Formats: sequence, structure tokens, C-alpha cells
Amino acid sequence: MQYRKFGSTGLTVSRLCLGTMTFGLQTEEDASRSIMDKAADAGVNFIDTANVYPLGGTESVAGRTEEIVGRWLKGKRDRYILATKAVGKMGPSAWDQGASRKHLLDAIDASLKRLNTDYVDLYQLHSDDRDTPLDETLEALDTIVRQGKARYIGVSNFLAYRLARALGRSDVLGVSRFVSVQPRYNLLFRQIERELLPLATEEQLAVIPYNPLAGGLLTGKHRHDAVPSEGRFTATVGKAGEMYTQRYWHEREFQTIEKLKAIAAQTGETLAKTSLAWVLANPAVTSAIIGASRAEQLSDTLAAIDLVLDPEVKAKLDEATVEYRWGDAPR
Repeated sequence: MQYRKFGSTGLTVSRLCLGTMTFGLQTEEDASRSIMDKAADAGVNFIDTANVYPLGGTESVAGRTEEIVGRWLKGKRDRYILATKAVGKMGPSAWDQGASRKHLLDAIDASLKRLNTDYVDLYQLHSDDRDTPLDETLEALDTIVRQGKARYIGVSNFLAYRLARALGRSDVLGVSRFVSVQPRYNLLFRQIERELLPLATEEQLAVIPYNPLAGGLLTGKHRHDAVPSEGRFTATVGKAGEMYTQRYWHEREFQTIEKLKAIAAQTGETLAKTSLAWVLANPAVTSAIIGASRAEQLSDTLAAIDLVLDPEVKAKLDEATVEYRWGDAPR
């Protein structure tokens, strides 16, 4: 395993981070524990979760993932960097979601209880709550840090201009500053290269991208004309399946994957391993978030840490996917 400084902080994390959003729905607890065991054995010391996980479940199962992670961490909490997130809907009341002071202060306490710990290393906004003033959110997060319930704070799914504004407001207010950003990033979604990644580099923010394999599409195992029987594109994972289908299940993406398969085949590496190595090759990326529904699925992704792409191969991958820098409309 390789390790890297977490942005401008003094923290060091593994270059692969274990994502847990399938734990408790798509992946039962025994399998989830096996996945965490395998990642830990490979040197992964960074675990990412969220209070709304497992993704695709109803409000009634929200929090189950944190509980599974908390039970696994018992007796070894000090050996891992633990990250969780809040903002998503956690209950029936109007204030059971969002980035208001009330919700965030309630949410961190609930997460800590489920995770069976006194603190998380990284507390992140899962998305941007436009209905709550940034100042209120930032001051609430600062309270959480000052109370010792979180060591650092970060964001996920933020547009570059909103993150830039939040950084500016935190400087003006003299409160804790975001140290990381967790965006979606892979060969089929490269829009963040235009503004978010340059901002992160300039502000020395850690970048921990999720979906490096596009929900499994970049394993190359799926066909556009065949409905998958398992994984993130199925109806069994509820709204999550719909979300992933809308993101990636299009003819253009499958045509691109055929090009990527041919490039990977020239190197003798799998498409999954090549795709993850491409994400890690970006100097702005600190740690890529990998996931699995079975422990054996981690073999390829864990091995990607040692794959250094030949510059010519990386150039071919860049060229084959350049249109994904611009969103839905090819240019």
C-alpha cells in the first residue's frame, strides 16, 4: 500500500479508501466484515461511510452501515482513519436532513453512537444544502470540531464555486476550514478536471474521489443489451439502481468502454485495474474510494495501487474519454 498526506493537514492516509455504501443491504454483515478484513490486510487504513448508508435503502435502514462499521472497529479504532457524512434525510421531521445547525449537531451525535466511537477523523457534508446559509453550516461544523467530535471537515458533491465561497466564508468567520473534497470521478465522468480539481490543488485540499469504476461499469463485465442480475444497476438496490442507470447505462458509455477494453488489452491489464490506476495517476487525487459487495472483488482494485500507467497508455485513455470532460454533450 502507498500513503499520502491528506491535503494541507498533517494526516497521512492510504491511497485507497474503503467505501462502505453497500454494507447492510446489498452486502450482509458477514460479507461486509470480510471486505473490511481484506482491505485492512492490504494496508488500507482509511474507511469512508455516511449516515444515510446503505445507499438504496429506505429511511428505516439508514444508519445500518455505520453500525456494521462500528462493530468491526471495536478494539481497533485507533488503527484507522474514519470518515462519515451527513445532510441526507434521516427521519420524518423536516429538520431530519440538511446542513442546519440543529441537524448537524444531532447527526454527529447519532453517527458517533452508531459507530461506537467518541470522534470521527473526517466529517463531511454529503451534498450542498442551498436552503441553509453557509455561515450557519460552517459555524455548526466548527462547533463539532471544537467539541472534539471530528478532527477535520470536508465536502462531497459540491460545485467548485460553492466550495470556493465556503472556503472564503470560513476564512472571514475564523472557523474551521474544509480540508477535503469527495467528488465523483472516473474515465466516464471527468467534468471536475475543469474547475474543481484546479481549485483543490490551489487550496491544497485532499481529493478523495468516489465511483472510480463507474459503479462497476468500468470492469467491462456488463453489456448494454443485458439486464444485470447483481450489482449497483439492479432493481434490488432500489433508488440507487435507478441513479446508477441514469448516470452510466447509455449507448455512448458502452461504446467508449469497448475502446477502453482494447487499450487495456494492449497492456495485459484488466479494464478495472487500468481504470483505477488512471484515477490515481492524477496528481490532484489523494485517495480513491473503492467498494465491493464481495471480498474477492477487491483483488483487482487493490492491485491497481502498484500499476504505473505508461505515459502513452494514459494519453490513449485521456483521448478516448476527452468528451466526458464536458458533460452530456460531446464536443
